[in-house]
Amino acid sequence: MKNTNDSVPVAIAIVAHPDDIEFMMGGTLLLLKKAGYEIHYINLANGCCGSQEYNSRQTTAIRKKESQQAAEVLGAHYHPSICNDLEIFYNVRLLRRLTALIREVKPTIVLTQSPYDYMEDHINTGRLAVSAAFCRGMPNFKTTPLQDAIPQDTTVYHALPYGLNDSLRKPVVPGVFVNTSSVYETKLKALSAHKSQQGWLDVSQGLNSYLQTMEEMSLEVGKMSGRFKHAEGWQRHSHLGFCQKGADPLCEALGKDYLVNESYEQLIKGGN
Repeated sequence: MKNTNDSVPVAIAIVAHPDDIEFMMGGTLLLLKKAGYEIHYINLANGCCGSQEYNSRQTTAIRKKESQQAAEVLGAHYHPSICNDLEIFYNVRLLRRLTALIREVKPTIVLTQSPYDYMEDHINTGRLAVSAAFCRGMPNFKTTPLQDAIPQDTTVYHALPYGLNDSLRKPVVPGVFVNTSSVYETKLKALSAHKSQQGWLDVSQGLNSYLQTMEEMSLEVGKMSGRFKHAEGWQRHSHLGFCQKGADPLCEALGKDYLVNESYEQLIKGGN
């Protein structure tokens, strides 16, 4: 679905699997919608491997339906997946598909996964999202399907990795915190739509309750902020090739619900 009103700002969440949005960025999406943004939702992979009970075809159908229900709870425009689980590779075929979507919806904000996550599907999704946003304005890069290049600024934000640590178990520190306390119950409701994942995550990752796990991470990030009860953490991507230096539309949209991590900013300045 295209953004039919250019005066309405757009945000898109780009993740690997069904439920990744709800775990790590659903609250921020909800706040952006409240701030007047049109929000979009895509899982690059269809979730086909996420079951011990059903075959891949059945699992794909179940998880598609659950994702559509979750997107409806969030008030987001749902976009269908473009590949299978464990087939998210950094390649030109997927890049052409994702760049076409970026050009179609014209986002001011791209929310995607951390470059320091625990699994390759997540990391490769973040890489593809960054490159797709970068290619948005390049007329000579052809997309599938064909979409004209767009000139507008786009700012990319990376969520915290699932589990809040990188693949070598080191904690990842957010550059900013978003206060999701006011929308936490709706975020929980959206995650609850992924009912098929209770048994799968219990077996594959030892989670007693995926809802409880999300709550624990939400509270932990809130504690890290030193101010909020529930929070999501973000790192803002470099502006080079994407937007004006200093552009921070997430801050402009969320105001008091947006907290800069001063320690992180000092670390960044010290490295320059």
